Amino acid sequence: MPTNVTAEYLEAEEEYRNAKTIPEKIRALEKMYATVPKHKGTEKLRLMIKRKLAELRKELEKQRQQRKGGGYSLAVKKEGAAQIVLVGFPNVGKSELLRALTGVDVESADYPFTTTEPIPAMMNYKDVQIQLVEVPGLIEGAALGKGMGPQLLAVVRNADAIAIVINLSEDPAKQMEILLREFERAGIKVNKRRPRVEIRKTPSGGIVINGAENIKGDLDEVMRMLREERIHSAEITVKEPVTLEEFADALDDSLVWKKAIIIANKGDAPGSKENYERLVKAYGDRFKIVPVSAKKGINLEAVKEALYEVADIIRVFTKSPGEEPAYPPIALKKGSTVLDVAERIHKDFAKNFRYARVWGKSVKFPGQRVGPDHVLEDGDIVEIHAR
Repeated sequence: MPTNVTAEYLEAEEEYRNAKTIPEKIRALEKMYATVPKHKGTEKLRLMIKRKLAELRKELEKQRQQRKGGGYSLAVKKEGAAQIVLVGFPNVGKSELLRALTGVDVESADYPFTTTEPIPAMMNYKDVQIQLVEVPGLIEGAALGKGMGPQLLAVVRNADAIAIVINLSEDPAKQMEILLREFERAGIKVNKRRPRVEIRKTPSGGIVINGAENIKGDLDEVMRMLREERIHSAEITVKEPVTLEEFADALDDSLVWKKAIIIANKGDAPGSKENYERLVKAYGDRFKIVPVSAKKGINLEAVKEALYEVADIIRVFTKSPGEEPAYPPIALKKGSTVLDVAERIHKDFAKNFRYARVWGKSVKFPGQRVGPDHVLEDGDIVEIHAR
């Protein structure tokens, strides 16, 4: 125990010792983690708290799954090029926003909990169909079991990206603080990148760490974490500098990593301008923030563009030799290659691939001949040549 912890930390530690339930323990550990001084001498303490939080989160989820076979599910089948959830507090205008972006006939009203289950709808933008899913309003404590919180957050975990809807007529910083805490509790890492640590389990040979010099911490702690995860034989490659906490995140297979934007709704409400400025000041470095009034239809095109960007997709047009590009385009994840296009057209095109010609931003000149591993960009035109 470091000697220079704060009084707030000691109070939280006492709260943890007296906690009887998993949610109570989680809340106490969160306070401990937030109040422990951050310096070299507390590194192991912070790591211990973080690992304990991960264990409790898994145990809480295990308990839920054991109750009635996992309880009521709210799973939404993915359709279109990507699935993006609209998530926020009750009565922030998610239903109105969904209707404005997709045209779907969904009930909306100026009172909380109008929506009681996830509502999917398709948004057409740039000739691509993107599935938007409105999630019923989250409340503080959702990840710890309040209301339908765990089921709603499961929908968020499964989506490709998140659109956080904030009500500009109320304190935006408080809304964000609570929502981000619930995401963290649910194992959802928002606008953070998974540490570049690859773990390949092997049948024998013990632990081999490539790039151990990239680990900024005690290697004995690394070995302890591996033992706790029951990893006794593996080849581990650390591709970038990581702290012990980041290494712990790389080991935690219960975490998901999601891109997110903020849609700042009710921009026509009194005080919305000042609240928008506060939101940008607090979160503008971490999130793209788009102000909108769904009720008045203001700035909807900017919202659609932001949703398209956070979906992390590209449009690729295909063509046959001597013909114009086919319509509609194929939607693919960013980083997709020419071979991915060939496989989408037909498995025989991929199997018998010879080369392709590409027009667009990914090549140096129009019609450039490329191989199967050529990475494409949005709007590219691809002509596949096969045997």
